[in-house]
Amino acid sequence: MASLTLVDLRERRGPLARSDLPGLVLAADGPRALVREVVEAVRQRGEAALVEFTQRFDGVVPTTLVLERDAMARAYDRLERRLADALRVARDRVRAAYEAELPRTTKVVADGIELRRRIVPVERAGCYVPGGRARYPSSVVHTAVVARVAGVREVVVATPPLPDGGLDDATLAACHLAGVDAVLLAGGAQAIAAMAYGIPSLPRVDVIVGPGNLFVSLAKQEVARDVGVPGAFAGPSEVVIVADGSVDPRLAAIDLAVQAEHGPHGLAWLVTWDQRWAVRVVADLEEYVATSPRQAQLAETLNANGYVALVRDRDQALAVAEAIAPEHLELLYDQAARDADRVRCAGVVFVGRAASAAFGDYVAGPSHVLPTAGTARFASVLGLEDFQRRIHVVEVHDDALARLGWAIEAIAEAEGLVAHADSIRLRRAWGGVS
Repeated sequence: MASLTLVDLRERRGPLARSDLPGLVLAADGPRALVREVVEAVRQRGEAALVEFTQRFDGVVPTTLVLERDAMARAYDRLERRLADALRVARDRVRAAYEAELPRTTKVVADGIELRRRIVPVERAGCYVPGGRARYPSSVVHTAVVARVAGVREVVVATPPLPDGGLDDATLAACHLAGVDAVLLAGGAQAIAAMAYGIPSLPRVDVIVGPGNLFVSLAKQEVARDVGVPGAFAGPSEVVIVADGSVDPRLAAIDLAVQAEHGPHGLAWLVTWDQRWAVRVVADLEEYVATSPRQAQLAETLNANGYVALVRDRDQALAVAEAIAPEHLELLYDQAARDADRVRCAGVVFVGRAASAAFGDYVAGPSHVLPTAGTARFASVLGLEDFQRRIHVVEVHDDALARLGWAIEAIAEAEGLVAHADSIRLRRAWGGVS
């Protein structure tokens, strides 16, 4: 049976910090040591260590480590048409959302300096797709498609194998639709390390993205000195629902379950100023969990990190959400749209009674790879910029020496950097610039 912990904040005054609220600290010290061991082993011993950890953690003896495009195409041909059509809808929605954000090369000419900004994609990107308790073809779409729009030349997906050592058709078909080049049949920290440092059958990548459990997220932090990793901690799923009696309690209840069913270490908060309505939500949630085929996953998350926060009013509710800085924030009450622009710390904000976070997981358009564990204070949804670099081309014409040379000399002299100033004096003398 699932239960939510009550947090009564109605008498609380003054600003709130994340540390003021319960259940928001991930116990990462033990996992971090294991992750470090796994990453170092794969870095040193490569494929042998990868096979060893796949047997140890997944109970699978790999028959092959990498699947190529022909396996993806065959899986797509086998896929039931309704699911194939749904995956195409998701792909097209994500692609359209990111094509609208494609940056343009900029050029500025002033004071004798011509400045151009070039956007250059990385060569190879690695996309982690979770597995184990469930399969996530949607995560293929929400990572690989973004990489393709960004202009990445080669895209690799890593995902845990099934017990027979293979992969489900839905995930492989999504790889086909998203234009993936190769699939690494490995999960966890060992897969992150294999993508970061390479194995004989798979060269190292330049960037690693994608959601995952605590071990995967910590592994990305561990390899971040050697490979590009977005600033967001894309870990266990989170939702904060701000709502009141203007919405059917069953809608709030089911949306708490939507993210909780992803499994352990997740977070589910209901924040409301309507105590009697909150009781109905909890009852509806308990009834739903009791009959769900994913009862174990739901109960595990909700019992550990499920909360009902009672607040005085809408303003305090938004302050609580801001302190949590959740991955998913749902504003389900009447006229919630008027408050959406007040939110400053969230991965994504869903507005209105129809706005289940499930839209974001599949077909809304923006990637469902979002900041968790409070990193929404400084990080964002997976974006084109996570696969791209900015290179500035600075062309300096002779007249820039007359217009700006003096400023360089003055600052360099103030900093005691004689060669800097002399490099300009020499050019001014050479060009006959006084």
